Amino acid sequence: MEGHEFEILPAISTFFIALSAVLVAIGWRQIINKQREAHQKTMFWAAIAAIIFFIIYASRTIFVGNTTWGGPDSLKTIYLVFLFFHIILATVAAVFGITTLTWGYQKKYAKHRKLGRVTAVTWFVTAITGVTVYVLLYILYPGGHTQPFIDALFRQ
Repeated sequence: MEGHEFEILPAISTFFIALSAVLVAIGWRQIINKQREAHQKTMFWAAIAAIIFFIIYASRTIFVGNTTWGGPDSLKTIYLVFLFFHIILATVAAVFGITTLTWGYQKKYAKHRKLGRVTAVTWFVTAITGVTVYVLLYILYPGGHTQPFIDALFRQ
């Protein structure tokens, strides 16, 4: 699957994670304004946007590969530490998001409300760091691709 036909996927996936954060912000505002139904619908769509991001990201990682650091060696360690922080934060945000949504749908509103605040802030930071990774890898310092995971697994 070599070629440039997949170069748009990082931009599309980054759009969806940013969209999910914007929708979370809108949903937070809605619940503050006691617009419970609108909040539930907005948060549903925020979750859908996050799922679309994940499907694109995971598919690209498996079938195309990850993009390697293309910037100066002097910044590589800083970038890798930043990337590690982003990955850990994104994992935590995903678990928090799933838990928060579940509690909301189960009408466990006290738990939902308490974790929801933390989840939203974590999600915002995750989206910001994710967009930063995109800018670093695809705009400021375009890199190359590693071997697709699927090739590494099945085509030794």
